[in-house]
Amino acid sequence: MQTTRRVKFTNPNKSNFYPTLKKRVDQYFADQQISKYANGSMVLKTVVLLLTYLVPFVIILAFQPGLGLSLLLWFMMGLGIAGIGMSIMHDANHGAYSENKIVNYLVGHSLNLVGGSVFNWKLQHNILHHTYTNIAHIDEDIQDRLVLRFSPHTLVKKYHQLQYIYAFFFYGLLTLYWVLAKDAIQFIQFTRKGVNPQTQKENVITVLKIVASKIFYFLVIFGLPVFVFNIPFAEVLAGFFLMHFTAGIILTVVFQLAHTVEGTSHPLPNSEGNIENDWAIHQLNTTVNFSPDNKFIGWYVGGLNYQIEHHLFPRICHVHYPQIAGIVKATAAEFGIPYMVNPTFMQALKSHLSTLHRFGRLPDWNTAIG
Repeated sequence: MQTTRRVKFTNPNKSNFYPTLKKRVDQYFADQQISKYANGSMVLKTVVLLLTYLVPFVIILAFQPGLGLSLLLWFMMGLGIAGIGMSIMHDANHGAYSENKIVNYLVGHSLNLVGGSVFNWKLQHNILHHTYTNIAHIDEDIQDRLVLRFSPHTLVKKYHQLQYIYAFFFYGLLTLYWVLAKDAIQFIQFTRKGVNPQTQKENVITVLKIVASKIFYFLVIFGLPVFVFNIPFAEVLAGFFLMHFTAGIILTVVFQLAHTVEGTSHPLPNSEGNIENDWAIHQLNTTVNFSPDNKFIGWYVGGLNYQIEHHLFPRICHVHYPQIAGIVKATAAEFGIPYMVNPTFMQALKSHLSTLHRFGRLPDWNTAIG
């Protein structure tokens, strides 16, 4: 991971795009006399998605249904995990759920309910991804993983030519890896690379919090059903894997449909460590919306089908993105900046597969390591 302190955006053309856009978006909220934060529909969604995760688990414990129904309930929990990740904790940990920091803190820690760490997530997502979107070796969210390549600036290996086929299996392992190992690995990496700004004393406290939350999570998810309710361990383990595989596929695909698709750029810093572009324009060059007219997708994925608006205004609750999208699109056109959209989910998925295929067969194939 390249240190972020050396990379800056220079805005060589002195673009006035973002100040103009921000002024217009602020004016929209002033004219409508509405808050930029969560509204009643967002609160209702929060309740529904939390219950989608919690209620099936209660049913499994209380009624101990047969294996088929039990697995269906674990699957529903996986849908709940993805929904919580995309629609609830995501907004809160951006400070977009409420203007009250305590509310954001509490809602943001819904991530702990599904086995994650808020501390690591904020460093990876809010800092590395949102600031340095699609910049190789800095943006953790497009970092190559095991046998997957997400950037044209990393080394191609022979097996990458098939990644468009096997990618989805590994996508399904995302949240499983997250709860088992990722937080420990990331904490060490972020501390060594200087991304973690805390003192040694603060880090000790953070580590204790992460360990405690992991212990609590596994005691609940395994300890309760196996040792208190006498549900067979193998059945719980199968459900646990199904739950996380479901959540992993959904979360990874939704993210990749915004950044690892045709049309997005992957710029590199120059010799002085500068990205020669305005930061806001960089966000439009590296991000694509999808399925803007699909109401269900828009509801479930927490506005992440409006990733352009999210990257430009991460502190605005996602329920407002459809309304401000027109302002963003019109302003981008006025300044001659591309505003990229895949109209449907299937078009976005096809574009993602095409990009995976292309990244596995780039001209530097002769330098590959077999």
